[in-house]
Amino acid sequence: MDSRTSTITLRIEKLRDAMKAAGVHAALVPSADPHLSEYLPERWQARQWLSGFSGSVGTLVVTLDRAAVFADTRYWTQAEAELAGTGIELQKIPTGAATHFIEWIAGQLKAEQTLAVDGQVLGLALAQQLRQAMKQAGIGLRTDIDLVEAVWDGRPGLPTAPVYEHLPPQATVSRADKLAHVRAAFAAQGQTHHFISSVDDVAWLFNLRGADVDYNPVFVAHALLSATEATLFLAEGKVGAELQARLLADGVKLAAYTAAPAALAALPAGARVLMDPRRVTLGLRESVNPQASVREAINPSTLAKSRKTAAEAEFVREAMAQDGAAMCEFYAWFEQALGQERITEITIDEKLSAARAKRPGFVGLSFPTIAGFNANGAMPHYRATADSHAVIEGNGLLLIDSGAQYLGGTTDITRVWPIGQPSAAQKRDYTLVLKGTLNLSRAVFPQGTLGPMLDALARAPLWAYGLDYGHGTGHGVGYFMNVHEGPQNISKAVPDAHMAMEAGMITSIEPGLYRPGQWGVRIENLVLNVAKQTPEHGAFGSMLAFETLTLCPIDTHCIELSLLQADEIAWLNNYHAEVRARLTPLLSGAALAWLNKRTEAI
Repeated sequence: MDSRTSTITLRIEKLRDAMKAAGVHAALVPSADPHLSEYLPERWQARQWLSGFSGSVGTLVVTLDRAAVFADTRYWTQAEAELAGTGIELQKIPTGAATHFIEWIAGQLKAEQTLAVDGQVLGLALAQQLRQAMKQAGIGLRTDIDLVEAVWDGRPGLPTAPVYEHLPPQATVSRADKLAHVRAAFAAQGQTHHFISSVDDVAWLFNLRGADVDYNPVFVAHALLSATEATLFLAEGKVGAELQARLLADGVKLAAYTAAPAALAALPAGARVLMDPRRVTLGLRESVNPQASVREAINPSTLAKSRKTAAEAEFVREAMAQDGAAMCEFYAWFEQALGQERITEITIDEKLSAARAKRPGFVGLSFPTIAGFNANGAMPHYRATADSHAVIEGNGLLLIDSGAQYLGGTTDITRVWPIGQPSAAQKRDYTLVLKGTLNLSRAVFPQGTLGPMLDALARAPLWAYGLDYGHGTGHGVGYFMNVHEGPQNISKAVPDAHMAMEAGMITSIEPGLYRPGQWGVRIENLVLNVAKQTPEHGAFGSMLAFETLTLCPIDTHCIELSLLQADEIAWLNNYHAEVRARLTPLLSGAALAWLNKRTEAI
């Protein structure tokens, strides 16, 4: 047993000792913090610390004699490798939203036994499901203890990175106007107060940004609004005196991060509080004064920030052009250096990140760069490490999924490039995925169409060959904010009313195809929902279409032309003409030559 697996085994045993001392028979450790964030500050990376599984999504369950990580298709290969030798099982689930672990727990425990989970990191909506299932099975549920705190020696504290202001011109709507909008929204629902825990909602509402987690420019905080007051709960020392004064001028006061539960408990009798059950934890919900009422509904800010203003959209277009220029510079270097010097997946990450860092408005990456050659590309969330990475040589497919944060927007793009001579099977797979990207990119649909209803448009070319992929087709994207943003998405998810597509939303289009141990293909652009004039405009309601925002050539060498129709070829040629026109003013030399070569019509 190597040192890594023995460390994990010892941690699990220590957790079991804490479980026995507390009189519980199973522990649930979700991938979550008190804000239900996607990317977690180190303090709340308990699932990874206990199991060794480093995927961004997953759930750990430990009983007195078994331990299992529940992960979806994106992470199966990664999880199998990272859990090997630890004694922790991999339970394969179809999607990240699946709750198979609830049924598994009910099957493992007997009636009268007890499950423990920290209510401070348990989402309210999930807690409701969990309580009902455990009650039906006669299993007790404790949410008042944090077993991880008892076993994690040297557990990190709260993040300390400073908070800063997102300023004009990129901040196109003032803090005061955003606060007024949200207040009007919760007042219209008959509520006197609104509590917000999701860190991207907090950052958007107050025009603030931070660096408490990697990749997303957010900070750990809660917010409580009334008709006249706004309180930000965050760690001491994160806001400088000048910014404090500007916040106070807008009616925003600061309080200690740990004071949020007490503030909820101190709400006046008769207060009516709006809370989003998908974006607040059970622990915070239970802190509310019992004499106050709670309305569970989506945060008004979640809906508002998903609909970019015309001014924001223009800044996003500028950011996309800078991002595209950086990629052209990188790819020009890559093609020249290939075969001349040693290039690895890590080299690609370093060189591409450096190209972006030179661009105006660059702040940082928007997620860890995925550079996967051949079999590594078949793992949708693969990441090269110093200990495990591939050298780019021979024949195969290279998948690069990357993105950046700019003051005027967030980018996310995936391209696949043939290295050497692609096989006929690789060209077929590549072309079918490309057809899916084109099919959805050209869609016209009624305003208010639920995002999941569009999913089949991207999958249809693959389905026709009996092929499919396990992840969603598209996610919302923030404005210098989280690269994954709701409420809309394009996937197989059961749709709800909040997934309606509205003008101004930015969403990814990223169908894929993965052959484990061989290669992976994914072609991704970001698109903006825009109004579409049709021959019978207005007769059947307002229509929307997608404006493709991402500006970077799509490889044409790997296309099997016999699989493309004339209208698909026309779209691709028009797209490449637009890419050339938009990026030419930003490039020169080898990068410009590469752009011109890669945007030639087919």
